[in-house]
Amino acid sequence: MIAIISAMQEEIQALLNKLQNVSTIEKGMRTYYVGTLFNKKVVLVFSRWGKVAAAATTTQLINDFDLDEIIFTGVAGGIHPNLNIGDIVIGKDLFQHDLNASPFYKRFEIPIIKKLFLETKNPDSLIAATTIFLQNYHCYVKLNDAQIFDITKPKLVFGDIASGDQFISSLKKIAKLNKQIPSAICVEMEGAAVAQICYEYEMPFSIIRIISDKANDNATIDFSKFSNTIASNYALGILENYFA
Repeated sequence: MIAIISAMQEEIQALLNKLQNVSTIEKGMRTYYVGTLFNKKVVLVFSRWGKVAAAATTTQLINDFDLDEIIFTGVAGGIHPNLNIGDIVIGKDLFQHDLNASPFYKRFEIPIIKKLFLETKNPDSLIAATTIFLQNYHCYVKLNDAQIFDITKPKLVFGDIASGDQFISSLKKIAKLNKQIPSAICVEMEGAAVAQICYEYEMPFSIIRIISDKANDNATIDFSKFSNTIASNYALGILENYFA
């Protein structure tokens, strides 16, 4: 079984619409949707925002379901100048940019585990699926919806992601992140927490992030609309090809 997590239900609504043979389980103020998606047994859940919420949801998933892997999908803010709204980041290494246990550990180093970042597993298949999705982009995303957000030539980037319990929305904060974690190309609030839980439980983990804004002083996008019309359909298209 494959688990698919998002921080907001809007980010996976297109997947929920395609889910067959659906049953639900209510635990910890979460609804876990179990069913079949593109002939694969899956469980879908939205974790809510932030590292604690994501970690709690991931732990529940691993303990309650017989999982083969976990995939997180959702939006992120771009902090690399070459990333534009509508681009896709397949995560490589996940950092917790707000973790600082110095002087006992280096900045960003996870206590006990002693790792500065956590790696995703086997990204090649996900990268291949994303490439096919982009080749058939307008089979999943309506032209008018893409135009609303000025998406013209979305691209795929395989790169590092920074997670933290902060909404990054200023050039000053971006400059600080660029200096502290120069390899990170986007920022969000859940991925590294999910990665840590998966690492501790030896669960394969991967992450898909769709760039919804550039995490700067102009980060005023309609997240609900973007998630429903863009991010949700990206997840649908990528995972349909991933499960093929």
